[in-house]
This record gives sequence, structure tokens and C-alpha cells, in this order.
Amino acid sequence: MIDRSKFLGGSDAAAVMGLSPWATPVELWGQKTGRTPKEIPDASRQRMFDRGHKLEPFIRDMVIDKLRDQGHTVELIVSNERYIDPEHDFLACEIDFEIMLNGEHINCDAKSVSGFARKKWGEEDTEDVPIEYAAQFMFGLMVTGRKRCLVAALRSFDDVDIYWTVRDDETIAAMRPKLVSFWLDHVVADVPPDPMVFSDIKYLFPKDNGEAIEATGEIATAVRELQRIKNDIKLLEEHESNLQFTIAEYISPNTLLTYAGKELCSWKAQDTARIDQKLLKEEQPEIAAKYTTISSTRVLRIKKAKP
Repeated sequence: MIDRSKFLGGSDAAAVMGLSPWATPVELWGQKTGRTPKEIPDASRQRMFDRGHKLEPFIRDMVIDKLRDQGHTVELIVSNERYIDPEHDFLACEIDFEIMLNGEHINCDAKSVSGFARKKWGEEDTEDVPIEYAAQFMFGLMVTGRKRCLVAALRSFDDVDIYWTVRDDETIAAMRPKLVSFWLDHVVADVPPDPMVFSDIKYLFPKDNGEAIEATGEIATAVRELQRIKNDIKLLEEHESNLQFTIAEYISPNTLLTYAGKELCSWKAQDTARIDQKLLKEEQPEIAAKYTTISSTRVLRIKKAKP
């Protein structure tokens, strides 16, 4: 098992650049410095990871067959090869597979695309891939020195879509110093990057010091604006609840609501299995205590203004 805390990989590039939907720079810093415990995926998520890994050879073979059917000369060179950046040994990547395409050495990445993720991919045979993946592929081109990365996206078991990421030296020139700075100035120096979102601040300052600080005029205005937005949300939630009641009362006890022959909405029963924590504590206190964890979090509460 590779210790990913020792280097920055392709999947880290988007986080460093602030483009990742999975981690902010602060969260990545916490992972690399060991402050954030390694997440153990639940069974369903682990199955998803395992399934994606098992599909890689299938996707690889499908795209090679497709390229050959299109008249290209294709030779598989190697799979899952790791590379170290020639300038910085803390920048490393693993390429899913590599091919010789019409005499050109090409990086290739296999992706299994499903559900809502499909909407983030553009037309086939373009560079229109999700930005977080584009950063990963460009990172691989930076480390390996190659010109193109073929992206094989499996969106159904009938076919695989082909996308491209073409080396852009201007983009790489902008990425490299940010990656190097993140590693040296934050991971090695053990200094967190600037927070980007509210959760970053909660992560960096999980405990309060009990002190008070005087607000600037700008911050005082922000507090009042936040209170106004919260009030608006409360009114909208009340309106939402009233509409739900009106619609549900009309539907009951039916399943579907239609209008002019078309379905407007449904109200179906669905089963959910939950652990009765109160009963568990009463009947099996030792087991409940064994699997109970205590966490601390800070809550931002706005003091209501006096009329």
C-alpha cells in the first residue's frame, strides 16, 4: 500500500488548485500532515471503489478495440506505472495504462461514469471533461513529459467514450509553482493554507478561546446580512411546509398526483432501517458505550437584535 502522505499525486492536483469537489487545500493539508485520520470508506463506497478498479482492464480493452476499429494502430505498453517528477520527488503519479497510438506514446486514464456525473462530461472526442479530472490528467502530462492523455469514459457497457487532455505548457507553468509551494510552504513547513470555505475555518479552529473580539463595521454588516438571510430562509421553510401539507392532504392516500395526464409528483412509502439508540443504551449499555464516540464542534449563532 502506497503512503500518499509522502507525496502529491494526480488526484491531489485539483485540491491544491482549489478545483476539487472532494477536498479543499486545507483538508488536503490535514490529510498530508496526518491531522485528519484516514477515512475508512463504508461498505457501499468501498464496493464502488473496488468496482471501479476491477473495471479498469475492461475499459482499457474496450477503448483499444474501439481505436483499432477506427483504423488506428494501437499497442498496449504498460498498465499502472508510477512516475516521479524530474524536478521534485514529492510530485508523483500513476498512469492507468499507456499505449502507442499511431507511433505516439499516450497516457490513458479509465473512468467509470454513472448517475449525475454524466452531466459533467461534454461531447465525445473533445477536451470537455470535469475540471477536477482535467487537473489530474494535466498533472500526469507534467510529470511524464508527454503531449496527450486519452480519457476512456465508460458510460454504459455497450460502448466507451473517448476524451482528450492535451498538454498545455502555460497551464503546467502555472500549476507547478502552486504544487511546489503547497508541499514546501504548507505540508513540510506545517503551516495551513488560507481557508476557502466555512468548514475550513471550523477545521482549523475547532475550539474557541473564550475571549471576545470587537467587530469592524464590515463584519457587523455581514452579521446583520446573515441574520436577514436566516430570517428569509425561515419564512421560505414555513411556506414550504405549508405547501407540502396542502399537496399531501390532497394526495392522501394515493401514490401519484397527475395533471392533464402527466405525473406531477409521487408520495410513496419507503422503508428505512435505523438503530434504536435509546433502547440499545438501556438493554446493552456496554455495547452502546463501546461504539459511542464524542466529538466537538463550534456553532455560529447570531444574537437576535432587540426591537
